[in-house]
Amino acid sequence: MCGVEAKQPNSAIRKCVRVQLIKNGKKITAFVPNDGCLNFVDENDEVLIAGFGRSGHAVGDLPGVRFKVVKVSGVSLLALWKEKKEKPRS
Repeated sequence: MCGVEAKQPNSAIRKCVRVQLIKNGKKITAFVPNDGCLNFVDENDEVLIAGFGRSGHAVGDLPGVRFKVVKVSGVSLLALWKEKKEKPRS
């Protein structure tokens, strides 16, 4: 987990996670949307990421962040946030 500082004139710390891709082993930074969703992502969880905004470019005031987290352990992050589903215990 890491906080990425927003570019000027904003002064927020956006919640992001460092993810290692299975496909090629590269480490990337992915944004975690919604308030409190970072609590659902634990270390060594398998996450599904998706592109975020303009293809190949950083989004908004987040420098170097091109992806967002969609699923954690096979369960939609939005469903966890809305408390419609629970994260499976492994």
